[in-house]
Amino acid sequence: MARKIGSRYTAHQILGRGSAGTVWLGEGPEGPVAIKLLREDLASDQELVGRFVQERTALLGLEHPNVVSVRDLVVDGNDLALVMDLVRGTDLRTRLDRERRLAPEAAVAIVADVADGLAAAHAAGVVHRDVKPENVLLDMQGPLGPGRSHPALLTDFGIAKLIDSPKRTRATKIIGTPDYLAPEIVEGLPPRAAVDIYALATVLYELLAGFTPFGGGHPGAVLRRHVTERVAPLPGIPDELWQLIVQCLAKGPASRLRASELGSRLRELLPLLAGMPPLDVDEPDAEPDEETPDEPSARPAAPAGEQVRRRGAVPLVPGARPADSNRDTHTSMRVPGPDELAGGARGTARVPRTAGAPRPGSARHRATTRRRRVVLGTAAAVLLAAAGIGTWAATSGDDAGASPKDSKNSAPASP
Repeated sequence: MARKIGSRYTAHQILGRGSAGTVWLGEGPEGPVAIKLLREDLASDQELVGRFVQERTALLGLEHPNVVSVRDLVVDGNDLALVMDLVRGTDLRTRLDRERRLAPEAAVAIVADVADGLAAAHAAGVVHRDVKPENVLLDMQGPLGPGRSHPALLTDFGIAKLIDSPKRTRATKIIGTPDYLAPEIVEGLPPRAAVDIYALATVLYELLAGFTPFGGGHPGAVLRRHVTERVAPLPGIPDELWQLIVQCLAKGPASRLRASELGSRLRELLPLLAGMPPLDVDEPDAEPDEETPDEPSARPAAPAGEQVRRRGAVPLVPGARPADSNRDTHTSMRVPGPDELAGGARGTARVPRTAGAPRPGSARHRATTRRRRVVLGTAAAVLLAAAGIGTWAATSGDDAGASPKDSKNSAPASP
């Protein structure tokens, strides 16, 4: 059902829903557009509306082939909307859900596109703050690039900053998507351009592996890993690419590359990756901070028929319905204290492994180890029993074959 958005635009049908609002296919004076209509609870916040208007100049001035341009901002009654270029395609999360992981050449080509878009934004003084697969659109009508990848465009610039108002997030709060948050954000520092580089390197790792390097479990555990744990190596990728990922996932922001450098370095690696198949690795098993069969959780069991959510999803606004995954929602939560962060270090995070091999320390690894111990213990008992029977048989045979003379001669001498 069509609805008017301001005086110039008409929204015809819903294209998708996100944590901040609903995206509609719309029509404007210059043709088809995408209209992101923010949630009503956000539109009713006068402080946020004021910030929305203040950001108008920065958002409208950001133009780049790898950025979804914002054409207009609409403030009309209860409607708060961004009018954007319409991209005919899908988002990167949809492709990742379908294929689980991408071939290295395609993954690097997509991330290089996004890095170029970030470089333009950073040069204009704009930090995205929420780089993740959901916010990367693939233009299916654009020319195919390396690895048969479609052009990638970064969208939703300014959304995280708009939502992150002082009234919503005090100094003791952080806002973002846990899997992609840079350590300095977790520690309560203001977000700079380097947080986007960290998030984009996390996306690249996820495209290659099929899972994020520090994700899994309760959001608090994810935040702790970002600060305390080293990224686990990915088997099967060239060392040059791995070193690039490690540098961009450095705990210190100053150690990371700039967006323009990252884009250039990734494109230099494309010939090296041509023809490589997707990696064959398994996602790490549940960590001790997750629920496992051997370590039952104190949480009440989910009602019958309700799916258990393995990754926590915390709604931005109290009372709002959380999204299906914490990757698809801005999470507002308390900044962990220094003692909490220091107490969580466990070395290397969630080590990937060759497909089919259990991760050391995982529930499956512990179960396998217990089974091996049971088998070895049983075998040892059988061997000991067999040895005892053999000894008894040998002793019995000697006694049965001994002559009275031998018995007499073997008797102890009388004192």
